[in-house]
Amino acid sequence: MAKQLLHLVFGGDLEDPAGSEFVDTNDLEIVGIFPNYAEAYRAWRGKASATVDDAHRRYYIVHLHRLMEPDDKP
Repeated sequence: MAKQLLHLVFGGDLEDPAGSEFVDTNDLEIVGIFPNYAEAYRAWRGKASATVDDAHRRYYIVHLHRLMEPDDKP
Protein backbone atom coordinates (compact mmCIF):
# COMPACT_ATOMS: atom_id res chain seq x y z
CA MET A 1 0.00 0.00 0.00
CA ALA A 2 1.35 3.44 -0.96
CA LYS A 3 2.11 5.95 1.76
CA GLN A 4 -0.70 8.45 2.31
CA LEU A 5 0.45 11.94 1.25
CA LEU A 6 -2.34 14.39 2.09
CA HIS A 7 -2.97 17.40 -0.15
CA LEU A 8 -5.38 20.31 0.35
CA VAL A 9 -7.05 22.08 -2.59
CA PHE A 10 -8.51 25.51 -1.91
CA GLY A 11 -9.12 28.79 -3.66
CA GLY A 12 -10.73 32.18 -3.70
CA ASP A 13 -10.74 35.64 -5.20
CA LEU A 14 -7.40 37.46 -5.29
CA GLU A 15 -6.89 41.19 -4.73
CA ASP A 16 -4.59 41.27 -7.77
CA PRO A 17 -4.31 38.43 -10.33
CA ALA A 18 -0.52 38.83 -10.30
CA GLY A 19 -0.34 38.32 -6.52
CA SER A 20 -1.46 35.81 -3.93
CA GLU A 21 -3.41 37.96 -1.42
CA PHE A 22 -7.06 36.98 -1.09
CA VAL A 23 -9.89 39.54 -1.04
CA ASP A 24 -11.56 37.85 1.94
CA THR A 25 -10.02 34.88 3.74
CA ASN A 26 -13.40 34.14 5.31
CA ASP A 27 -14.72 33.44 1.81
CA LEU A 28 -12.11 30.84 0.77
CA GLU A 29 -13.45 27.70 -0.85
CA ILE A 30 -12.09 24.43 0.53
CA VAL A 31 -12.37 21.99 -2.36
CA GLY A 32 -11.13 19.08 -0.25
CA ILE A 33 -8.31 17.06 1.24
CA PHE A 34 -7.00 14.26 -0.95
CA PRO A 35 -4.83 11.18 -0.20
CA ASN A 36 -2.33 11.83 -3.00
CA TYR A 37 -1.18 14.45 -5.47
CA ALA A 38 -2.88 12.85 -8.48
CA GLU A 39 -6.34 13.13 -6.92
CA ALA A 40 -5.64 16.65 -5.66
CA TYR A 41 -4.46 17.66 -9.13
CA ARG A 42 -7.67 16.33 -10.73
CA ALA A 43 -9.77 18.35 -8.26
CA TRP A 44 -7.61 21.45 -8.77
CA ARG A 45 -7.76 21.09 -12.55
CA GLY A 46 -11.57 20.82 -12.46
CA LYS A 47 -11.95 23.99 -10.38
CA ALA A 48 -9.30 25.92 -12.32
CA SER A 49 -10.88 24.96 -15.65
CA ALA A 50 -14.37 25.91 -14.46
CA THR A 51 -13.19 29.40 -13.46
CA VAL A 52 -10.71 30.07 -16.28
CA ASP A 53 -12.61 33.20 -17.38
CA ASP A 54 -12.32 34.80 -13.91
CA ALA A 55 -8.77 36.19 -13.69
CA HIS A 56 -9.17 36.96 -9.98
CA ARG A 57 -10.23 33.43 -8.99
CA ARG A 58 -7.31 31.16 -8.15
CA TYR A 59 -6.95 27.64 -6.73
CA TYR A 60 -3.93 26.12 -5.02
CA ILE A 61 -2.65 22.70 -3.97
CA VAL A 62 -0.98 22.55 -0.56
CA HIS A 63 1.22 19.58 0.33
CA LEU A 64 -0.14 18.93 3.83
CA HIS A 65 2.12 15.91 4.30
CA ARG A 66 5.17 18.21 4.11
CA LEU A 67 3.75 20.38 6.90
CA MET A 68 2.81 17.39 9.02
CA GLU A 69 6.18 15.63 8.67
CA PRO A 70 8.74 18.29 7.63
CA ASP A 71 11.76 16.00 8.26
CA ASP A 72 10.65 13.40 5.67
CA LYS A 73 12.65 13.50 2.46
CA PRO A 74 10.58 13.56 -0.78
